[in-house]
This record gives sequence, structure tokens and C-alpha cells, in this order.
Amino acid sequence: MSTEVAEKEVVKEAVPKEPLFSAKNKRLLTDPLNDDNPITVQVLGICSALAITVQVQQAVVMSLSVLFVMLFGNMIISMLRNTIPSRIRIIVQLVVVASLVILVNELLKAFLPDISEKLSVFVGLIITNCIIMGRFEAYAMGNKVFPSALDGIGNAIGYAWILVAVAVVREIFGSGAISFPGLGQVKFIPQSFFEAGYMNNNLMILPPMALITVGVIIWIQRSKNKKLIEEN
Repeated sequence: MSTEVAEKEVVKEAVPKEPLFSAKNKRLLTDPLNDDNPITVQVLGICSALAITVQVQQAVVMSLSVLFVMLFGNMIISMLRNTIPSRIRIIVQLVVVASLVILVNELLKAFLPDISEKLSVFVGLIITNCIIMGRFEAYAMGNKVFPSALDGIGNAIGYAWILVAVAVVREIFGSGAISFPGLGQVKFIPQSFFEAGYMNNNLMILPPMALITVGVIIWIQRSKNKKLIEEN
């Protein structure tokens, strides 16, 4: 019996521990930025990309909210993964994400009431965001806490850069400036353009232009990354 125990200890010592930032863990952060982007590749979270990207500050606040929910949600689900009965796992996931979203919503109302009012119901709709529920089910339920945290951060950043990119394009061409908290509007189109007859394109602040902008980003992304082109 003692020989078997000794052999097991030798086997455990022979297996090296995976570094915290191994190539596998780094891919959890980098793949959602391009190869596995939740919006442009998985086509999830489109509703918020269309609805709240009229202003950059709204897109940034929504992105930070999703980052908070995904990071802590993935960690909580990962910690509970071995104790959650399979039959009620979706209910538990909804309870976790709903609790985090309520906390985020109350913080926004307390510290950023103006932006909270503009975002309106869309903060609450984070509860039904397919990206978050998908990562809970596909990753956090089967992996340890640290990789799950990295997965949450990576997917949240992948979601965020699309939102911010779309908002920058829509606000610059729709309003001629970008609004920053505490700084007011920062103009990006010279006044001489307006004097020469240039007018802001009000079509850019409508939801259809958000969809077109996302489509252009997808086209550029796929033209540069051949791995994303589907074979017939």
C-alpha cells in the first residue's frame, strides 16, 4: 500500500503546473478580440450594439457594466460549478447574473444618473445577454476560477471594442463631436467644413446605421483574417 501511495506522489510531482499566463490562458484574452469575437464572429449581443452606440460614453459605460458582470459572474459560477445540480443550472446562472446586474444598475443610478437614464432598460437587459449566459454555460461551468475570469475579461473586451468603435463612427459623423464626461463635447470635424456647407448626417444616429457599421467591421475583419471565411 505504501508503494502505491509513493508512486502516486511521484506521478503528481512529475506533472508540471500550468503557468498562470500560459499560451492557453493568453488565448482566452486574445481570441475574443478577433478570431472568436462575440459580436462579429458569434453574432451575439447585437441588440446593444444597435441601441446604445449613439454616444461613446454610453457605449463605454455599457461595456464596463458587461465587464463587471462577466468577470464576477464567471468566477462565481466556476466556484459553484461542482455544487450546482444539472437540472437547475440555468436558473442558478440567471440568479447570479440578475444579482450582478441589479448591483450595477444601482451603482449607475447613484454615481452616473444621467447616463443611467439614457441607457434605460438596456442595463437590465444584460441579464438576457447571450454572450454572458453562453460563457457561463460553455466555459465557467467546466473550468477553474482563474481561467474563467480570463475568459470573462476577454469576451467582455471583445464585446467592448466593437461597441466603442461603432459609437465613435456614429457620434462623429452624426454629431460632429464626441461627448466626454466632465469635458463636454470634443469636436472632431473642423468648423471650416461646416462653413463650407458640410452638415452632420442625422442618419448615423438611427439604429440602421449601427447595423451597417457593424457589417462594415465584419467585412474588414474577414477580409484581413482568412480563417473567418466560411468554406462552401
